[in-house]
Amino acid sequence: MLRNFYYFLKLLKVFAVINLMRNIVVERLNALPIEKQRIEVVERKGIGHPDYICDAIAERVSVELSKVYMKRFGAVLHHNIDKIFLAAGEAEQRFGGGVITKPMLLVFGDRATYEVEGERIDVDAITIDTAKKWLNENLRFLDVENHVKYQVELKQVSTALADIFKRGGDVLPANDTSVGVGYAPFSRTERIALELERFLNSREFKQSFPYTGEDVKVMASRIDENVDIIIAMPLIDRFIENESDYFRKKEEVMESIKEFVSKNCELKTNILFNALDSPGRGLAGCYLTITGTCAENADSGEVGRGNRVNGLIPLNRPVSNEAAAGKNPVSHVGKIYNVLSNVIAREIQEKVSGIEEVYVWLLSQIGQPISHPKLVSVQIVGANIDETMKKEAREIVEKRLDSIKQFCTELAEGKYRIY
Repeated sequence: MLRNFYYFLKLLKVFAVINLMRNIVVERLNALPIEKQRIEVVERKGIGHPDYICDAIAERVSVELSKVYMKRFGAVLHHNIDKIFLAAGEAEQRFGGGVITKPMLLVFGDRATYEVEGERIDVDAITIDTAKKWLNENLRFLDVENHVKYQVELKQVSTALADIFKRGGDVLPANDTSVGVGYAPFSRTERIALELERFLNSREFKQSFPYTGEDVKVMASRIDENVDIIIAMPLIDRFIENESDYFRKKEEVMESIKEFVSKNCELKTNILFNALDSPGRGLAGCYLTITGTCAENADSGEVGRGNRVNGLIPLNRPVSNEAAAGKNPVSHVGKIYNVLSNVIAREIQEKVSGIEEVYVWLLSQIGQPISHPKLVSVQIVGANIDETMKKEAREIVEKRLDSIKQFCTELAEGKYRIY
């Protein structure tokens, strides 16, 4: 009987080890690298785009709430601030300066922890204060008190998902069954789309061209070695005297754009800037805003409709449909796995020689520890992929998953840009 008992204990240990093993599949992907494909389309939405605004504020609110939860309760509590909608206002743009006739409306939805054992957290105040601070920091001509109204519709967390946070342990269970995907490296088209928007919204550029707004959108489409770049960026109406002044200043900006692109892109480029402009049509033929964002009267925004977590909308790549911004950083795999898959992909591409491209997929199972995905798929593109390279890639995955607690801490602190 005693011998059978010891045998039973050994079996339990074996099953425990099996349960801790990760299902990681590393394989060669028989695909043509993106740089060798004839067609590629990439989009980048900039700081002042309504969708970017929603993503950025959602993520900032999550970071600020996480700080409060950690300071007061020693842990990041359940919250998801990933349902933000920016409804466009109404405005009358004019040469020399227009007026906002109806403010934009910023609506916050989903869930947050408002109370712990009788102790209240003023989530609404944190949310609105954080939104105003971000808008002040990033949109130079927007009046956060008069140009925007704020509506907080966050509700107390659900019992089932809140219980995940009570289970403790080094890592929490996944709060959803979802998949995240990342890839590396960026193509030349992807790099110029990202770098060009950042250049146009850089402090240096805005100092040189203070009459340009933050609502920048870059669309890059490549055929072979030729790339067409279409840029939308409003000019601020208070700085524009008339139609001729608009087109003169637009040409100054265009020259700067051409210079930047020529220095930072190896491809042959054709650039269009504010393509809807039409000389001779007065205000109707000029792209002007009062605040620097078209949300003042032309376009609304929503979390998840903008850039993916790597900062791009890459139409030729696999991407997740999860809206990562604003989700909690310690159990929501829609955020954790999408960011982590890109981190892993970049590390594999940088450290494993001979790889042309790599794609990483992380699939979760609700209730299982986030350190142990249901499936990890690493797909390597290259001519000569051997077992040594696969082993190195697997080791990188294992190491990253082993340290996922630290990764989630960094995510909660806002150390990863995800839009």
